[in-house]
Amino acid sequence: MNRHDLALIGFGGVNRALAELIRDRGDELATELGFALRVVAITDLRLGSLMQEDGIDLDAVFALAPGATFAGWPGGDAEPRNVEVIRNTTADIVVEATFTNPIDGEPGVSHVRLALEAGKSVTTTNKGPVALAGPQLNAIAAANGVHFAYEGSVVSGTPVLRFAASTLQGLRVDAVRGILNGTSNYVLGQMEAGMDLAAAVAEAQTLGYAEADPTADIEGSDVRLKVVILANEVLGADITPADVTCTGITGITPADIVDAAARGLRYKLIGAAERLADGSVRASVEPVALPLTHPLAGISGPTNAVSFETDLLGTVTVSGPGAGRVETAYALLSDIIEIDARVAQTAAARR
Repeated sequence: MNRHDLALIGFGGVNRALAELIRDRGDELATELGFALRVVAITDLRLGSLMQEDGIDLDAVFALAPGATFAGWPGGDAEPRNVEVIRNTTADIVVEATFTNPIDGEPGVSHVRLALEAGKSVTTTNKGPVALAGPQLNAIAAANGVHFAYEGSVVSGTPVLRFAASTLQGLRVDAVRGILNGTSNYVLGQMEAGMDLAAAVAEAQTLGYAEADPTADIEGSDVRLKVVILANEVLGADITPADVTCTGITGITPADIVDAAARGLRYKLIGAAERLADGSVRASVEPVALPLTHPLAGISGPTNAVSFETDLLGTVTVSGPGAGRVETAYALLSDIIEIDARVAQTAAARR
């Protein structure tokens, strides 16, 4: 049976969930997918780095005591050493799940580039490299005969990019609009129920929907990166975050929401990209008061949704979880499945 060896760069919630999935369902997945998965490298800010080409004992990793590191393990080090691991790992797929840097995408951009240049395919949930350097990284992947996959960079485990690329084939997509941030959607829903912004954000933090610093969520910069990815992937645009006008939800008051409700409208933070008559693409992030009949108006809580406006089917909407460690880990698994299929296609073409 074929096998893919993985290097997990960053061992926070998402890559940890992927490792748990491999540990707990590895044999079942191998039977179902036709290939096995093995983790041969891990890097983590707290644990350090570990490379073992015969496979890492994941049970032993999960059993590490708080404060322990990989120092003293064969192939282990107390320092993360991301660059060294990416260059030297025997993995054929690098799973990049470090934090998103909305300014320049680092260190994620460098991680992805190094892996691709070393002849390793990459899957990432990191929005930064895709939004800020996607075309360049895809070109590097093509030049090195490997693959760059990033389904989880937009709506977590809900496969909107692959849906657009495969299921919507034969249609012309003229616009994409979506609720792309579960935190802001939850906050707006609680404000509609009577809370003010600060209280709704605090509740979202308590429930784990919002980070300690919720700025990227409520001011729209998280959605801005996702709009860039959607515009470039689905509409064939070539835009950057600077091309996306951005207004968050901090200016929306309870009075605004009450007034909208009285008019049969509901506020949602909408990320949108649409193709204009001259072929250019206009992109934005802004609160919009939608009629209750709109397919996005009924999306509640931390759920996300994307509507594709097409020439033959009209509006097609996909909704699902926009966050969650297990859901996002599934996006990584779906990318690995896609990479395996591409590798098989390439091998078949060479025969």
